[in-house]
Amino acid sequence: MLATLAVLMSLSGPTPAAALPAGGEVDVKLVLAVDTSRSMDQEEVRIQREGYVEALKHREFIEAVTGGLNGRIAISYFEWAGYVVPDSVIDWQLIATEQDAIDFAARLEERPITTQRRTSISTAIAQGAAMIVSSPYNGRRQVVDVSGDGTNNSGNPVEPTRDKAVEAGIVINGLALMLRPSGAPGGLDKYYADCVIGGPGSFVLPVYKIEDFATAVRRKLVLEVSGFVPLPFSHRIADQAKTDCMIGERQWQDMFDR
Repeated sequence: MLATLAVLMSLSGPTPAAALPAGGEVDVKLVLAVDTSRSMDQEEVRIQREGYVEALKHREFIEAVTGGLNGRIAISYFEWAGYVVPDSVIDWQLIATEQDAIDFAARLEERPITTQRRTSISTAIAQGAAMIVSSPYNGRRQVVDVSGDGTNNSGNPVEPTRDKAVEAGIVINGLALMLRPSGAPGGLDKYYADCVIGGPGSFVLPVYKIEDFATAVRRKLVLEVSGFVPLPFSHRIADQAKTDCMIGERQWQDMFDR
């Protein structure tokens, strides 16, 4: 276990060294890892940001937080593309009241909206795992919440990185943005199911229209905070072949071999 955690820490690069007091027990330690790659245009990135802000302030999310065993969660956030955007990291904040959630949403809303090149889901998972490991809180559950609109095409392979995080006791859930073709056979939601998500009760939710994003984010956050699992998306389909988890890397290489 210690070796696994050390590997994850090294894969993610440095974690911001904010001085935080001992945090105590929370129902879940939740990292929001949000894709801002250039496969999404500025309007889509803006709507995505607004979706997270709206979901964090929504009554259903607040009720899910306060209805837990401890009645509080620890949450953090960062944006990623081919790398973790350094100034995007919002370090751990305790949410136990509506005002706590509003304050966290306000910090997110203040961030400039930018996009970056490439897509490294493996880097996002490693960064999220490293933040969970270094968190000052003790969580009954530990979740990295990855939203993205494409396959891994940069950095380390996603599948072994996912497996190391799961071995360390971290659950990875996904929000697959399927607004346009991703190049993943069977669809991006299947790629996420086979290659990205993992751990007990892990799930992926698909988003087909950008106007549905805010509702999907809220649903996912409520499920993660409450510990419930959306059954239609929680298991692979047994009679379908497993997705090639290196499909993104192969497609990227093909672009340069033509």
